[in-house]
Amino acid sequence: MPSVRDLRDRIRSLKNTQQITKAMKQVAAAKIRRAEALQKQSRPYADAIGQMLRDLIANVGAIDHPFMKPGRSGAPGAVILMTADKGLAGSFNANLIRVAESMGREDASLVWYAVGIKSRNALRRQPGETLADWPLAQGEMLATARDLAARITDDFVNGLVSSVTLISPKLINMMTQRPETRVLLPIPSDKDDQPSSGAVEFEPSPEFVLGRLLPKYLEFTLYSAMLETNASFYAAQLVAMNNATDNAKKLIDENTVQMNKARQAAITTEILEIVGGAEALAG
Repeated sequence: MPSVRDLRDRIRSLKNTQQITKAMKQVAAAKIRRAEALQKQSRPYADAIGQMLRDLIANVGAIDHPFMKPGRSGAPGAVILMTADKGLAGSFNANLIRVAESMGREDASLVWYAVGIKSRNALRRQPGETLADWPLAQGEMLATARDLAARITDDFVNGLVSSVTLISPKLINMMTQRPETRVLLPIPSDKDDQPSSGAVEFEPSPEFVLGRLLPKYLEFTLYSAMLETNASFYAAQLVAMNNATDNAKKLIDENTVQMNKARQAAITTEILEIVGGAEALAG
């Protein structure tokens, strides 16, 4: 059984840990409000640009854009793994990395783009080359999305990669964030699967507008995924730090009970020794 001193040191350590987790929980709660606000502000634009893209695909006669054509035959597929920069968020990063590892086992020829420091570190252990990496939340996120979009556009158009797939989290609610896999390039061009909102006129022509819209669509899709990843991370961290704070309190209570029992046992032992000594002297 641990001594009173050991239990006292353990309780002190647990209280320090509890203060840290409580502070991190408060920080995550404050930051997730801003992250969720940015994500909600981007939704109307995402809906509008998505609807416009469907209308354009439904109205153009022939689609002549690199994004709508299959990638170069023989080139490897590319995967963007999007995680957070930091940990202490439960299994949030591990779930995303697990999906990437599964894809890497199925196709060892894949090449990778890393978004997030945790993603960069995980891809060092993956088979396949990491072509480029970016932090998620360091600096201007929109600038990072533009840089990423420009890089994958160049690689796809020049035939370095045959397709681009994104692995990122989907924020279901505060308790649930699920990894989501979607193909970004080439963009599907099946008109039967593209419902139109009705008769729409485009000037100077649907083909011209589509050529200008597709790069913006890719750029904003990546930016929206980065916003959702950031919000999902803080939601996962809030839950993880709340659980850690509660667990620390339970451990403090359990160790306090043990310490009181150990102290009482020590006092009882001392009393018995005193009584025994007194009886021995009296005898």
